[in-house]
Amino acid sequence: MKARIKFSKCGSMRFVGHLDVMRYFQKAFRRAEIPISYSQGFSPHQLMSFASPLGIGLSSDAEYMDLTLDTCKAPEQMVEWMNTQMNEEIRVREFTVLKDDAKPSMAMLAACDYVVAVKQGKDSFLLPEHFAERGKFPSLSALVEAFLAQDSIEIMKKTKRSEKLVDIKENIYVLSDRRDAFLEQTGRPGEESCLDPSLYTPVLYMQLTAGSIINIKPELVLQALADFAGESFDPLSYQIHRLEMYGDADGKKGEIHTMHSEVPCRLVPLSEYDKGME
Repeated sequence: MKARIKFSKCGSMRFVGHLDVMRYFQKAFRRAEIPISYSQGFSPHQLMSFASPLGIGLSSDAEYMDLTLDTCKAPEQMVEWMNTQMNEEIRVREFTVLKDDAKPSMAMLAACDYVVAVKQGKDSFLLPEHFAERGKFPSLSALVEAFLAQDSIEIMKKTKRSEKLVDIKENIYVLSDRRDAFLEQTGRPGEESCLDPSLYTPVLYMQLTAGSIINIKPELVLQALADFAGESFDPLSYQIHRLEMYGDADGKKGEIHTMHSEVPCRLVPLSEYDKGME
């Protein structure tokens, strides 16, 4: 039986790398006696896979893991069993039973939502006081509007072997300085976030292309926005927080399909993608 869990990762746990998060879940599943299936062979391991793991230092309301189980109880019971063995900074939020032929979440990943927040005590060109002082743009909304009005938005994208200039304009689906406008544009509900409002000041919301073929990091968009505004960009002043991950309802593995394609992709939260009977 295939299943998918959605979990949050916040606080000090955002500094724990992907491999250690995987080991964390393996131990939690054993303690909670979750009937997870194991591979066959000389060195059996739990059958699990993640969708686009977070980078070190990033936090999230919506990380996804696919599991193969021997048996399964009610989703609410599974969530309760898992959370009893976890700390408060990693919490399972949803448990979804998948169709038997469901594809891995990473194969279907098409987009991600993010909020960019300024850390407490840090300075940023995106804070309201800078617009009052410098006057190049009257507000953050005006800066974002002018930024998106460009014919192209080019960034220098680096890989392990090379770097190249890439136009990412069509990969920015939504960019907004207002949470309510962002939720309306993306059709997302205003869900409670684990991002601590006493430590971070949200300034930007964005929805970007994601996946194994094209994956646009929010840091690249921030750098491009800073360059456009003629400002410096210090990545340590910001907290990047993932809000949701989506699959394309019409997508196919290996296909590059965006919101700006002739037939726009239809984004569905990964918790709803390939959903089976519960």
